[in-house]
Order: sequence, then structure tokens, then C-alpha cells
Amino acid sequence: MTILDKHPEKNLIRLQLSQNVILQHLDSASMLELEANLEIADLKKTEILLHQGDTQMEQYFVLDGILKRIVSSADAKEMILRFAIEKDIETSYAAWRLKTAAPYTIACVTKARVARMPLKKWVDFLDQHQVIKDSFEFEVMRLMSEIMAHTITLHMLDAPGRVERFVRKYFYLFELLPKKELAAYLNLSPETLSRLKIKHKDLFL
Repeated sequence: MTILDKHPEKNLIRLQLSQNVILQHLDSASMLELEANLEIADLKKTEILLHQGDTQMEQYFVLDGILKRIVSSADAKEMILRFAIEKDIETSYAAWRLKTAAPYTIACVTKARVARMPLKKWVDFLDQHQVIKDSFEFEVMRLMSEIMAHTITLHMLDAPGRVERFVRKYFYLFELLPKKELAAYLNLSPETLSRLKIKHKDLFL
């Protein structure tokens, strides 16, 4: 019996796991094998799952809510690198492979529920399931590419351009994200974001 077997919402959680961007490719036997290593965590808004500089790392599968990946400078300035919602993953896999400390923080934007497991156990699992490993590593590279594109966007586009690009690529996130968080991600004030939303209201119809 696994921890998940004892959870009062085990059927819902198993459904959510089966819809995850990576885990949807698992067969039933492999999913049961994975379940033996999973912990289900219900998290509060602003709760931190991983601190920048940590060396003990985990793999996260987002079941509900929104997470964010943040990098902080020595003078405490913060930049939001990405958001993760249900069906997404969060990870510090590249740092684990490189044997370096976590280069960013992972925190909750809203209340959230995640399935989590030690990264070492996840890597051991991947090594036994090559198809899933290939899919996972592709997703990690895709996320890194998106973060790089976002960073370039902050430098190359003006405020309206940043908002328009976000709506074009991530329209489904616009109404989910708190305005303050989205404004920070786009390096805007909440007031500027509201003003641009009104000015370009046709984008949000």
C-alpha cells in the first residue's frame, strides 16, 4: 500500500496524475511503480517548495493551483522566470545533473497541491523508462527555451509588446494569474498592466 492509497481523494489525484504532461505517457504498471515514491502535498499561498541555493531537490507534478519559479540577486531583486499550473511539472533537474545548487526558488502563487518525490528517485525511475526520460528531458529543454525567450522579451520589447506577446502565447493564464504576479513577470507595475489591458481590450475578448 502506498501513501496515495490512503489519501481520501486518491481517485481524483490518480486522474490528475494521468493527465500530467509527462506522466500521461506512463502505462498502468509504471504509474503504480511511481506512486510508491510520491507524496501529496497541500500548500499555502506563498509557501516555498525549493529555495535558491538548496542542494536537496525534488521533482514536482502540479495537480492544482499555480507555482512560480523565481531567481533572486544578491541585493534581493527578484525576477519571475515562469509559472506552472495543473498538468505542468516543476523541477531543478538540470542543476541536479550538473551537481550544483538550485539556481532558483519555486514558490506557490496560490494555494496548490503537488505530487512530489526526491529528485534522485525520479532520476532512478527515468533511467528505467527511456521513453519517459526522453519526453521529460525534452520538456525541460522546452521550458529552458521559453525562459530564455521571456528574458529576451523583457529587454527587446516595450510594455505593450510584452503584454501582447504574453496574451498571444499564454492567453489561458491571463485570467488565472493575480494581476500583481503577472505585472511582476512582465516587469510592469500593476497600474500599467491595467492601463494596457484597457487600451488593448480587443486582445482579451
